[in-house]
Amino acid sequence: MSLYIGRETSKLWKRICAETTTEVNLLAENWKYILGGLICQYIHGVAARGVHYIHRPGPILQDTGFFLLPELGQERAYVSETVFSFVFLSFVLWTFHPFIFKTKKIYTVLIWCRVLAFLVACQFLRIITFYSTQLPGPNYHCREGSRLATLPRPDNPLEVLLIIPRGVLYGCGDLIFSSHMIFSLVFVRTYQKYGTRRFIKQCAWVIVVVQSLLIIASRKHYTVDVVVAWYTVNLVVFFVDRKLAELPDRGAAVLPLSKDVRMKEENIILVNGNPGETTDWRLRGQANGKINEDSNNVHGDVLDSV
Repeated sequence: MSLYIGRETSKLWKRICAETTTEVNLLAENWKYILGGLICQYIHGVAARGVHYIHRPGPILQDTGFFLLPELGQERAYVSETVFSFVFLSFVLWTFHPFIFKTKKIYTVLIWCRVLAFLVACQFLRIITFYSTQLPGPNYHCREGSRLATLPRPDNPLEVLLIIPRGVLYGCGDLIFSSHMIFSLVFVRTYQKYGTRRFIKQCAWVIVVVQSLLIIASRKHYTVDVVVAWYTVNLVVFFVDRKLAELPDRGAAVLPLSKDVRMKEENIILVNGNPGETTDWRLRGQANGKINEDSNNVHGDVLDSV
């Protein structure tokens, strides 16, 4: 038993080392995209903190979701955050599964380049939206009478540029559209395309719908914030995904080609300028050869019979 465990541990360690080498090479090629995406996350956080300074509490606006969904209450506001944390951590762990599991479809670095591109595009639209119109926050700490509803005028720029966890949790004014929904929808749509478990995909969409209802029931956002996020994020991901290069499929095995075939493919690439057509050329050549061979066999049979 100990011998089996030792052998499997050794295989796992070799797999982790091999995957780490591959991902490090990919990171060396794509670090600019990762760094740019992380910088944009910081810019989004600064923008959300900045709008808190100009937030003015007021009466809660009339909202259909508030009318239909019972209020969870301030003591149960953690429920929606727990669901979001589960979605967030589950997706992060899934993106690192190639380091552990033998069957893998994605590269961790490349999938995060894609996810960050989706997030940046959505957050750019979000910043424009919540700076265009500031609505009175429906959350409990953003209502009239709360000392957290407004921030005092900053004494120096560092107060605005320094992002602290408390400021993220108790922000006000950055309403349209929901940042929680941006992350959740981007993660679920990414797994929908690159994930392999159909049951998990179905559960993920159900969880996002439940999260939407919990956000409204917790009075963290107006219903419009959630509704706008649903169609905006899906449209942004759809169009951005079409502009990005498709990720390489790790499950596709490439057979080695002979020297003559490689030379023919290179000549066709130089003529056509489209590497994707070489496969079609090869298939057509194989099909034509098969047809010619069958035709010769038929003619031979006829002559023999005569």
